[in-house]
Amino acid sequence: MAGTRPDLILRVQAGDTAALGQLLAECQADARRYAMRHCVTSEIDDAVQEALLVVTRHVSSLKAVASFAGWLFTIVRRECSKLSRKMFSHEDVEDDRVQAQLAALSMVELRTELASALESLPPHYLEIILMRDFEELTISEICAQLDISVATAKARLRRARLLVREYLVGSDEEGRP
Repeated sequence: MAGTRPDLILRVQAGDTAALGQLLAECQADARRYAMRHCVTSEIDDAVQEALLVVTRHVSSLKAVASFAGWLFTIVRRECSKLSRKMFSHEDVEDDRVQAQLAALSMVELRTELASALESLPPHYLEIILMRDFEELTISEICAQLDISVATAKARLRRARLLVREYLVGSDEEGRP
């Protein structure tokens, strides 16, 4: 956010629409990089767009201009969380249907789909699923290595597995290879 100048934010707060366009252009790349670390791959663009809309609506009420970067990143993180909650609110897919879909794939197709599903995970989810399901570490060992609580480790692992399952089950319906 080195390019975001306090005077630019002050101009936006004074009602300068050209300054608003410049501010949004300057902070979009930083917001996108931050979203890439906190969102599921398919949600990044939506989270950035929603965050920039929030900035547009509320930048005039920002009291401390120097805190703009932290404020923006908080908005992006909240939008990522909101989009993730929406994704997880869908009904669970029936186990029989999941097994039938996966059984219909050849071993090569299944490996390819699994690799694609893993690549789509945010880094903190990928790390924990690899440690638990591939390296076969215990939750306690994972907690020690990542310096996180047991509850955090279990929550991340559950979310990672849900995302992989969603990717694998949704592959036929959404036209992924």
